Amino acid sequence: MIRVLVVDDDFRVADLHARFVGQVPGFEVVGIAHSAREAVELAERLRPNLALLDQYLPDGPGTSIVAQLHCDVIMLSAAAENVVVRDALGRGVVNYLVKPFTETDLAERLHAYARYRRDLGGERTLDQADIDRAMRTLHEGDRVQAALRKGRSSHTAQLVIAALRGCDTPVTAADLAERLGLSRATAQRYLSDLAADGRVTVGLRYGSTGRPEHLYSWRTATPPRPRPR
Repeated sequence: MIRVLVVDDDFRVADLHARFVGQVPGFEVVGIAHSAREAVELAERLRPNLALLDQYLPDGPGTSIVAQLHCDVIMLSAAAENVVVRDALGRGVVNYLVKPFTETDLAERLHAYARYRRDLGGERTLDQADIDRAMRTLHEGDRVQAALRKGRSSHTAQLVIAALRGCDTPVTAADLAERLGLSRATAQRYLSDLAADGRVTVGLRYGSTGRPEHLYSWRTATPPRPRPR
């Protein structure tokens, strides 16, 4: 379970964000703070894995306490000035979501953050492909939202992506549609979008009769080239 500290000076907004987090499997809110000082004190006592941090706090900007929280931080703020965003990212914030946003917007970023933690989990030495994959995964929710075509559902897009990433072998649109309870045409549209964005690879399976079937698989990082001896 990923332990979350919610930090926002507005009591109603903080409670709303806590409810949003509570709807995402694998996450639990362990504390809510309404000031920078309270956030630092709670972080020291509760040891969260992740803080959802507002910029506008009554006793100082959220970015000023990022290092003191000793956990990963996602900024949730109405502050969209480039100097603020640049400062936040420079201090190690892993994502930045501008208010107002929807429950789905936050859930997508939390799901991506959970996959990012899994990608970097365990005690092992990472190669460049592992690091590249983790960095892409961290902003998976951002990319889904940005690349979503008109008339597409971000929820359905996430379901298709998650199912495809979990497949050990390439699948057809019909296979994926059956797994997710979608129509074949719907699955095909989302798979075509992902293929056009270069996020899946497409192959062909030839049968004895009829047209060949398209096979889709999630595009993994390119293996590193062997070093010259």
